[in-house]
Parts: sequence; structure tokens; C-alpha cells
Amino acid sequence: MKVLTNASRLVTQVVTGEVWPPLADRNAFRVDANGQAFFLPGMGGVTLGVHCGDIATNLIGDHVEPGLSVRSAKESVNYALQFLTCIGNIVTVTSGPATGKRGFAIGQHAYVLVDMLESDMREVTTGDKVSIEAVGQGLKLLDHESIHVKNLSPSLLDGLAGGTNVDGTLDIHVARLIPPEAIGAGSGMVSDYANTDLMGTYPELDSSFSLGLEDLRIGDVIAMIDQDHSFGRGYREGWISIGVISTGSASLFGHGPGPSTIMSGPASAFNLILDEKSNIQFLTKLLKA
Repeated sequence: MKVLTNASRLVTQVVTGEVWPPLADRNAFRVDANGQAFFLPGMGGVTLGVHCGDIATNLIGDHVEPGLSVRSAKESVNYALQFLTCIGNIVTVTSGPATGKRGFAIGQHAYVLVDMLESDMREVTTGDKVSIEAVGQGLKLLDHESIHVKNLSPSLLDGLAGGTNVDGTLDIHVARLIPPEAIGAGSGMVSDYANTDLMGTYPELDSSFSLGLEDLRIGDVIAMIDQDHSFGRGYREGWISIGVISTGSASLFGHGPGPSTIMSGPASAFNLILDEKSNIQFLTKLLKA
């Protein structure tokens, strides 16, 4: 993206975590929007075969986390991992058969989520340790003071289509516009942590539940209308928040594919360009550098 930033002043810190196993409790079952009990795979572990560019909503699962789900056992260390890791940061496996293999952060949920090449991912297992070159928090767009930036690495920003216009607005390409009625779980939380779930993406249910978002893909760059994620997450007419879809299908009512926020500001600060190809899949090239 052609935009002036303070990226040269940002600090890079190495943060660490490990691939967390999937968890369950003795009750096992949860209830979907139709009142039907379900027990499905979802959060934690190594989720194979789901990568940036893949459809997010047709998976038979609940709160599906693509790729590696990474966290730390120590609470304060885990908060640092969540808050400092930005989308696009390089992640390196540091133990186990996949030692030295690399991926990149695609967002936050209950865990930091990491995509990598499928062949490399198949060498990773729960308990393997990773290190992350965390950089991006504190990033500012120098010609766009009204736009708040978070969870956005300089490498991701560089690869996004768009830039500063003569009229002072920011061109940004987005795959979809998300209406405010789609915003579900996550509203009210701090926008530097976890993500927002999008409702109305339940392909297994009848059309009365649909908001026409069933074609969302993992890694899509999207614009959430009338959402202010500057210092939290909530409805604000005339504001826009830009996010990246980092989680997949969810069967629990009020939940769904989740975007991690990367920008938020007044709608007048943006010039949104609908572009179905707007996806962070291009970050895969960083793994081959």
C-alpha cells in the first residue's frame, strides 16, 4: 500500500508460545440456532487443510481455527503474545520435526492463529514451540490521523492494495462489506484481543438466518460498516472498521467467521474499493523468501 507510516520507528520483539491441544469438557455438547445439540471440532491444535483463500463458512465445525493455534501457559506471557502479535508477523517453529519451518500470523482468537504451507504444517503437532517476530503495534498512517491502526504488521500493510488519494482519503480494497446486523460475539471487547464473530453465515440452516456472507474466505480483507474498533468494539454510525477473516465456521448462535481488526476510523476517511481478490493469501510468499 502506498502510504506514509512510522514503520521505521517500530520495535520488533520475539514472543513465544506453543501449539495448544484441542480442549473439551465433560458436557461435550453445545446447542445451535435450531436448538440441536452438536459436538464438533474447532478451537485449538493443528487444523489441517484450511488456509488463507479457502471458504470459511462451509466447514463442519465450531469456531474453526485454521492452521496452528498458539498460546502460552503463563497468563501474562499469553497476553503479551496476543497483544503484540500482528497479522503478517513471521512465525518460526522452534521444536519438534518441523523445527525451522515458518508460517505467518493471520489473526487472534482464543489463540494466535498461524497459517503455513500444508506440507510443513503436517510436521507440526501440539506441544511444539514457536517464536514470533512481533512488530506492528504502534503503527500509524502519517497522512491519516483519524484512522486507528492495530494488529497490522508493516509487511501486511505493504502488500495491501490501495494508498493515499489526492483528496486525503485512504483507498483500501475489501472483499466484502459487512452490515452492522452481522456483528455478533466479540462486540464490547478490546479490539486488540481475539476477534469479532459474524452472524448470518449458517449454511446448514434455512435462509432466514442468512445475511448473504456464505462466500467469505479465510484471509479476506473486509469492511465492517458502522463499527468503531478504535479502543474497543461497538456500533457507531458513520464509522468503518477493516478486518481480516481469521476463523471459520461456528455452529453456536450469534457466532461465525471472525475478523481480526486492523484499522478503524470515520467512513469519510476511507475510499472502499470492492475487490473479491482482496485476501492476505499473498503473505505466503514471505515463507519462500
